[in-house]
Amino acid sequence: MKRMTAMTSVVAAGMALGALLSGCGAKVEGGDTTCKDYLAANDADQQTAVSKMLKDEKGTDAAQLEITGTKLSVSTFCQTAGKEDTPIKQAPHL
Repeated sequence: MKRMTAMTSVVAAGMALGALLSGCGAKVEGGDTTCKDYLAANDADQQTAVSKMLKDEKGTDAAQLEITGTKLSVSTFCQTAGKEDTPIKQAPHL
């Protein structure tokens, strides 16, 4: 029984460490997310940033098609005209 409790503790500690470390990535803050953080983020976090930006601008949830198009626009902007510290809300979008 002690062995099972020890293994459970090790697994729990590993999960807690993983959750802590995953929070150290790029900051996704809607339209205030910088190009640097946006480009470093995974697809789900990019989706969250764009969704939040559009909701903040319009007051309602955006359609998936609008989110997808805006993600493409933001990515293109950040890779070309945007600088690392440029907020994604400056990217051209609908």
